[in-house]
Amino acid sequence: DSSAPTIARQVLISDRDRHVIALGCNALGGSDQDKLLIRWSSQESATDWTPTATNTSGDLLVGNGSQIVQAVETRREVIVITDMSVHSLQFIGPPFTFGINQISSGTTIRGPNAAIAVGDSVFWMGRDRFYMYDGQVKPIPCPVLDTVFQTFNNTQGDKVFAGSNSSFGEVIWFYPSSAGDENDKYVVYNYSENVWY
Repeated sequence: DSSAPTIARQVLISDRDRHVIALGCNALGGSDQDKLLIRWSSQESATDWTPTATNTSGDLLVGNGSQIVQAVETRREVIVITDMSVHSLQFIGPPFTFGINQISSGTTIRGPNAAIAVGDSVFWMGRDRFYMYDGQVKPIPCPVLDTVFQTFNNTQGDKVFAGSNSSFGEVIWFYPSSAGDENDKYVVYNYSENVWY
């Protein structure tokens, strides 16, 4: 479909309501990327991107930040993280389809793979601390914070990759240390026991 986005920072499918969502994409009829624009296709369609009175496609603009860095879907919403804020994107039904609310400001994220959802919680690595969202955004107290960030290769921060091991209640971040340009270290947060290693 010629109305579909041709460039996007991230594309995902909302499991709950079955829309294809493009984040940080070009506007309908445009070719320039808007790093804060969110567009979605009509429900149950990957090709119908032109809003009409008979479909559910549409768009909206994130109101804070200079770019969307990552979006993560939980069971009830999509958490959209910009370089300066966190937003909740929720399906609200016709005629608007989706609504967005800012839930935090003054937060950061390391890169496009630095966040992970576990159930209805989201964990991510920021520029100088770790965060979680469980209905509200808050920093996670971390006794190994200096060990991680004083040896972090800031020029390779986009390579941070988050994962989870839900069998043991853990989230893990692989990251590049100042000793190299690739991910050569990791840090684990056990959210079940509230311990780091």
